[in-house]
Amino acid sequence: MTAIHRFVEQLRAGTLARVIARMPSGWAVLGDPQILPGYSLLLPDPVVTDLNALGGQARAQYLDDMARLGDAVLQVTGAERVNYEILGNIEPALHAHVIPRFANEPTDRRRTAVWLHDWTTAPAYDDVRDRALAERLARALAGPLRAR
Repeated sequence: MTAIHRFVEQLRAGTLARVIARMPSGWAVLGDPQILPGYSLLLPDPVVTDLNALGGQARAQYLDDMARLGDAVLQVTGAERVNYEILGNIEPALHAHVIPRFANEPTDRRRTAVWLHDWTTAPAYDDVRDRALAERLARALAGPLRAR
């Protein structure tokens, strides 16, 4: 069982604090750590191995939900752009990373993959600090989102 499976089980049970919202294809959650403010993931429910395991409408819905989460992250954080990554190398279960990128990031990191940042110094998810951000993202997802 992967961490993605465990997270989805916790989400179903209502015990994962990082939840943003239930979406048609799965769950939007804040990332841990918050390598950049608003870093989020989309976890499918039910969990599948990879994007290619989804077909037709299920695949389209997952990708649409990923883009909607990105729209919400842009709207709420004021990020300059969003990077989307579906990897599955470490956790071999479908999950999409939605990574806001900001104009004020240090120059040496601004145009590099977020995976090259120092994750050991990133703030761990903190419910007291991050709950308001998750709630703003949830409200954005519940309302009309505008494409840029």
